[in-house]
Amino acid sequence: MALALGVLATGAQAAPAAATNVVGKLDIAFERTTASKCPVTFDVHGYFEGLPAGAQTIEYRLVGAQEWKTLTVPAERGVVYQAVLETLSWEWAPDSRDYAVQIEVNQPDGLRSNSLYYFKCGTPPPGETFGVAAEDITRTASGGPLAELAADAQLASVRARSGAQVALVNRYDVKADLPAGPIGFEQLWNAQPAGLAINVQTMTGGQLKKLLATPNSAGWVLTPSAGLRYTLGSGKVLSMTLDGAPVTATQEIRVAGAWSLIAGFDGWPRWEGTTTYTSGPDDTGALATYLVAHSPVPAPPGDRVTIR
Repeated sequence: MALALGVLATGAQAAPAAATNVVGKLDIAFERTTASKCPVTFDVHGYFEGLPAGAQTIEYRLVGAQEWKTLTVPAERGVVYQAVLETLSWEWAPDSRDYAVQIEVNQPDGLRSNSLYYFKCGTPPPGETFGVAAEDITRTASGGPLAELAADAQLASVRARSGAQVALVNRYDVKADLPAGPIGFEQLWNAQPAGLAINVQTMTGGQLKKLLATPNSAGWVLTPSAGLRYTLGSGKVLSMTLDGAPVTATQEIRVAGAWSLIAGFDGWPRWEGTTTYTSGPDDTGALATYLVAHSPVPAPPGDRVTIR
């Protein structure tokens, strides 16, 4: 699968030979430093794993760029070493290709990070695909498999930077099913077109249960990411678990969601709790990023919410 990566120079020179592999794994994450959708500025954070003991020097660059940059890693560090690798400022233009980022490391195995997508300042050329759906991923009246997939994608997009533990998705924000097979931009955009920024709120278990039990005029429920399961009945949450453990009324939980959902749109109340993080990417880009990283993507079972 070809990846067209934005803000990257063309005609890159070949990487100079490196003696040994230093980095075992590299993940990257976006953190917005501007509030606007476009123009937008991102810090690209790198998370390095599998580093040998002692201080290290790592050469890296944006995929397609000519210039290698140097990162000095101290000897005293945790299992995962984190650093800001790039700051990208994107503006809209009719021919902009500012929509994706990937980092490569100068070592013999040619290690590359995950790819990140953001479509508000640029769109991919025709024919670009964003992973493969192993089967049709459909919606139900209350959310279903596609909403569960969107929730997983939103959590993955902000977890590293915010410490989010769960994400919630509104049925209104998933517009069309994803068909089985390669996912192009048209299918991706049809499924989740709003491009809403993802924020994080810290709530108590009691506040979260109150939110989830709120009646919605359209009959929708809020769909959670994989770690959260709950049962609704008689106008209240009858049970809830997070990563298999019962949720108590007083425990604090970091919950991600589209800014409009957190702000109280589409028949839901404004979330209680404390605003924790307002610098995530957009939901459309998060879905594309997740599909590419996990393809072929099966349909989630659609069973995280039980209604009695």
